[in-house]
Amino acid sequence: MKNQHYLLLAATLFAAVTLTAQEKFNGLGTDMGNLFRLSDAKTRSISPENFTGEKGKGGMAKLGDGSATDAARELGQGWKVNPFIVIEAGKTFTLAEITGPGSIQHIWMTPTGNWRFSILRFYWDDETEPSVECPVGDFFGMGWGQYAHLNSLAVCVNPGSAFNCYWQMPFRKKCRITMENIDTKAMRLYYQVDYCLTDVPADAGYFHAQFRRTNPNPYKSDITIMDGLKGKGQYVGTYLAWQVNNNGWWGEGEIKFFMDGDTQFPTICGTGTEDYFCGSYNFDRNGQYTEFSTAYSGLPQVIRPDGTYKSQQRFGLYRWHITDPIRFEKDLRVTIQDLGWRSDGRYLPQKSDVSSVAFWYQAEPHAPFPKLPAKDELEVN
Repeated sequence: MKNQHYLLLAATLFAAVTLTAQEKFNGLGTDMGNLFRLSDAKTRSISPENFTGEKGKGGMAKLGDGSATDAARELGQGWKVNPFIVIEAGKTFTLAEITGPGSIQHIWMTPTGNWRFSILRFYWDDETEPSVECPVGDFFGMGWGQYAHLNSLAVCVNPGSAFNCYWQMPFRKKCRITMENIDTKAMRLYYQVDYCLTDVPADAGYFHAQFRRTNPNPYKSDITIMDGLKGKGQYVGTYLAWQVNNNGWWGEGEIKFFMDGDTQFPTICGTGTEDYFCGSYNFDRNGQYTEFSTAYSGLPQVIRPDGTYKSQQRFGLYRWHITDPIRFEKDLRVTIQDLGWRSDGRYLPQKSDVSSVAFWYQAEPHAPFPKLPAKDELEVN
């Protein structure tokens, strides 16, 4: 009876916290714990079939105006006349422009072409500099340009190459999302941005994501995942696309979070790369790397050498700090060591090729991002 009492008390407290959060967010933070709660939030969705998300304005494209006019020629308006867009080489397309207050709740897309050459940018309110700037593949955990099934709470990548994002992204005045095609050929994009129009609480932070690449990493140097972050916020996720340029186990490096004035030594110091990504002992079962994908962490992608032209080991890893966000008051820097093994049981500083995406929420304004690498420096080859 005592155990049952404690379980009931815990469930009651959890429900109370969940409902309080729901009342506070007025429809922003819906989950299984409060899905039954009614809200005054207005659900809307933007896609090529409704570029503005306006009520009652979906599926209105006429034959001759839509991207699939030929396929719908015998059926006419309302029959999937404009389900995708084409972004020409060197052009930028505005996927969504929304007047707030509100929140992005889900994004789905399936881009063709080279995923490193399609650049996603998000702008909140009246920003001229983006709060999200990232190649589309890396943003969705596919930094190597090849499909792998990724099944997590924040991001899902499903067959055949369906990118899904569930990060909640509140905004107060305005949201603008663009895609730039820096390739030399056109790309096709099916997409949908699902959002709600609702009040946003005063303490809601803005979503940010920043891409970096180190190729190759200088000898005895840490890999920088995030630096120069100023303001108050919470770090919520890391994605790494890691290529190893030597033999042997490569993931001995420790991740470090330098926060709120830390200099030489961080407040948070991990114990190894696979440990940070919630695995252990080299992700090894019976002498083989073992892919896994869970709600909060995963190694969904292992690209193995094929004996001819694919000569390097490549890995895709993610870690979402959803239940354990790393909170900072003034500043944050995040690094990870590039460390393997050499002879006689000694550590080997490596020279890996590592691309990263850092995900966080913070109060605006944010510090300027470093310049995105040029096309040749982004390319995976």
